[in-house]
Amino acid sequence: TFQDHDGKVGIRLPEKEREEFLKKYKTKLIVSYGAIMKEYVEVPDDLLKKINELKPYLSKSFDYVKSLKPKPTSKK
Repeated sequence: TFQDHDGKVGIRLPEKEREEFLKKYKTKLIVSYGAIMKEYVEVPDDLLKKINELKPYLSKSFDYVKSLKPKPTSKK
């Protein structure tokens, strides 16, 4: 999950689920400091109150993030 400087909550989803979420909840991608966070969808405030409806997307988000390779570190 992600929270931007305006307090909006976003979740990171794979492409198929992301497109489904955007259409179903008529929401948008998260924009943080002028940059579009391409994999993060904004969770509508009313959906935050419906945890049972949001739960499957949180699960998909967790599974997706676990499947990603870690970024290489610049530390020695």
